[in-house]
Amino acid sequence: MSGLNLDDFATLIERPDSGVRRDAEERRERIGPRPGSLGRLDELGEWLAAAQGAVPVKPVERARLLVFAGDHGVAGLGVSGGPAGGAVELVRAALAGESSAAILARRLGAGLRVVDMSLDCDPDGLPEDVTRHRVRRGSGRIDIEDALTAEEAEAAFRAGMAVADEEADSGTDLVVLGDLSVGGTTAAGTLIAALCGTDASVVTGRGGAGIDDLAWMRKCAAIRDALRRARPVLGDQLELLAASGGADLAAITGFLLQSAVRRTPVILDGVVSAACALVAQRVAFRAPDWWLAGQASGDPAQAKALDRMALNPLLDHGVTVGEGTGALLALPLVQAAAALAAELPERT
Repeated sequence: MSGLNLDDFATLIERPDSGVRRDAEERRERIGPRPGSLGRLDELGEWLAAAQGAVPVKPVERARLLVFAGDHGVAGLGVSGGPAGGAVELVRAALAGESSAAILARRLGAGLRVVDMSLDCDPDGLPEDVTRHRVRRGSGRIDIEDALTAEEAEAAFRAGMAVADEEADSGTDLVVLGDLSVGGTTAAGTLIAALCGTDASVVTGRGGAGIDDLAWMRKCAAIRDALRRARPVLGDQLELLAASGGADLAAITGFLLQSAVRRTPVILDGVVSAACALVAQRVAFRAPDWWLAGQASGDPAQAKALDRMALNPLLDHGVTVGEGTGALLALPLVQAAAALAAELPERT
């Protein structure tokens, strides 16, 4: 891939400030209630302090729900609960404030941003600020062809990096990361199976809409065939995303890595964001220290990816709808942890 050296991320990405984390832990020893009695809220408060480089931790006031959208050619095989090319309707519902994620984001005070990377529709039907990063219309059918060309994969990856910079520059202090796609969980399962060295049946879930047994078998077969094409390019993560991902997944991977460079913490949602995080971990091993797993969706591929990255989900409600919905449910926990770490008085 020309012009983009992924090895640079391993150098550029540093862990959250360990000295600040120790200061946060010491401060926690001096405030009530007793250390440990707040459970994971203590851990979250210390993680946030290290990410922010500040003790006491600052409140999370400018959270953003960021959703990358795209269609996947493999959806034409009947592997998804939604129709092939149908992601644009999900995007329209989100933009209208009528999706589950949009409703939660509004109630929680998180801004919503949708980024179209490869929707299978005319871009003129959507706002320009949604479509301006689009790389192509739909992605290739990964069981028989590459999802993207090499040039498209690099363009999508760079678009994700640009979005990360835009969010950091605008003052976003926490990103809740989601996806809107039809066929995206099939691509995600392929990436996770390839990186974890497992068979298709181990990672094939039921998707966001919940598919029946026949569709599950079709999905399993598609991942099996896509794996044959993914394994030869495991040594190059951009080639892997081009072969078996898609423009939305490539963009999410670029976004996650550049967000870690910019020291922006991210809450992951479901299997798609977990797959991209796993690819990003292969690029820069310190990057996962900037992410939280918002929820366990029940997808077997997500569970395998999170285990590989040693990320323990904050919630386990089996939310499969996607769009960042499950991760949004974890946002109040993070905000509560910040408030308690900052505002509980020190013992005299």
